[in-house]
Amino acid sequence: MESTFGFRLIPTTTSSFLPHHLPINLKLPSLQRSSFIEQNRKNVIRNCYRPHEIGPIDGFQFTPTKGFVGEAIGAEYGEGFETFRPDGPLKVDVDFLNDRLQEGFLKRIRYAMKPDEAYGLIFSWDNVMAGTQALKLSAWKELAREEGKEIPEDDDVQRLLLHGAPDHVLHKVLSWENEACELERLTLKLSQLYSNNLLKLSKPLEGLKEWLDAVSTAQIPCAVVSSLDRRVMVEILERMGLMKYFQAIVTEEDGMDSMAHRLLSAAVKLDRKPSKCVVFEDDPRGITAAHNCTMMAVALIGAHPAYEVL
Repeated sequence: MESTFGFRLIPTTTSSFLPHHLPINLKLPSLQRSSFIEQNRKNVIRNCYRPHEIGPIDGFQFTPTKGFVGEAIGAEYGEGFETFRPDGPLKVDVDFLNDRLQEGFLKRIRYAMKPDEAYGLIFSWDNVMAGTQALKLSAWKELAREEGKEIPEDDDVQRLLLHGAPDHVLHKVLSWENEACELERLTLKLSQLYSNNLLKLSKPLEGLKEWLDAVSTAQIPCAVVSSLDRRVMVEILERMGLMKYFQAIVTEEDGMDSMAHRLLSAAVKLDRKPSKCVVFEDDPRGITAAHNCTMMAVALIGAHPAYEVL
């Protein structure tokens, strides 16, 4: 199965791995969508929006996020993903990364003296670094108000607003629109409203900064993973004073098409094998993705009750 970002899910085995003369310092390039697909997307947007509703598509002004998109978990047994190098395709899965990111002799000596440094910490953005549930609900309410619609107060509907794919919620749950063009317009408008709300954030969740201070003192590298675009993510981290704590950021531009692939990309950027990474996550699906990647997980209770994340 091939995604729009150019990655193809494939069954992989140890016999399909590339020879061990490949450099250990892997780089997984972000593959962009084909120009044909991208141009069609822009044409749909231009046809759906009136000129005063949206900024330039090709410029820097309009940057809708994917904060509402429901991603696949990924990294189930036997699955991997494929990227490309000058010498041919590179097939990557969890076992491959655990093997290729083994510590060298000098690092093993260093980690024997400072064992904490052998680990990498990966923080999910939503409800781990900042409370985003209220911001998402606020974006939905703003969209409803601007479109002259109403959102039911039913608990099940509210849950779907937070965790469901917006096109499914708009069409199947709220029954607002049926036309694909109009669904695209509403989805992008919702994303823009959410981006605007995110840029108003100034404080992380209580206790996070103190924890990151302690982790930084212990020289444990950290990464943050999100489906937001990089510009928005960097601006938020700088506004909250957290940018200095993160050695790696995985965002929409990295082109990963599942939660597990984002986690594996973070492990590569931190130069830590997946089995030496600890994921901080509040979503049961994200915790499943971490375990699929042989990573350890710390489940935060809040957005989901304890019985769902344990």
